Amino acid sequence: MGKGRIEAFSDGVIAIIITIMVLELKTPHGEGLQALVPLIPTLLSYVLSFIYVGIYWNNHHHMFQAVKHVRGGVLWANLHLLFWLSLMPFATGWMDENNFAMTPVMVYGFILLMCGVAYYILSLMLIRVHGRDSDFAKTLGSDRKATLSVCLYILSIILAAINPFISLGIYFIVACIWLVPDRRFERMMQ
Repeated sequence: MGKGRIEAFSDGVIAIIITIMVLELKTPHGEGLQALVPLIPTLLSYVLSFIYVGIYWNNHHHMFQAVKHVRGGVLWANLHLLFWLSLMPFATGWMDENNFAMTPVMVYGFILLMCGVAYYILSLMLIRVHGRDSDFAKTLGSDRKATLSVCLYILSIILAAINPFISLGIYFIVACIWLVPDRRFERMMQ
């Protein structure tokens, strides 16, 4: 089957996720810049989560440019990824509401970890559809950034028990690693 519907559906779900997150931003009470000060944690949580959702959208888009066709397993793997991404607004709000307390920061990290695992599963399903010797599989190759990210997420979940702000720093570092889009598929398409 073609890939158009899965791309359109994914784009729609990701747009809704971002919309839900932005709706959590409350209007400040007051007209001066000082009215924004209490909202700084909320804004920082939103920015970090927006960047993560954007990273997944960007890499999903790049990867699907190289996809020729999909099967049922790919549809389910994609839904699995979208499920974990759809929990980002919940985790973002919970983390913000509780001033970056240990458990919400751990849950946020767990959701990031599961997004990474789900994306990996999606890529494996696409390799299965296209074949291990396909251009798609060769382009995907070994994904060191993904492996490093998963390790850092696990470390940050553990470190949240010591200091949640260390974990937040790690989440930020991982996001910075991924801000540069995955160009492997762009090179393949040229």
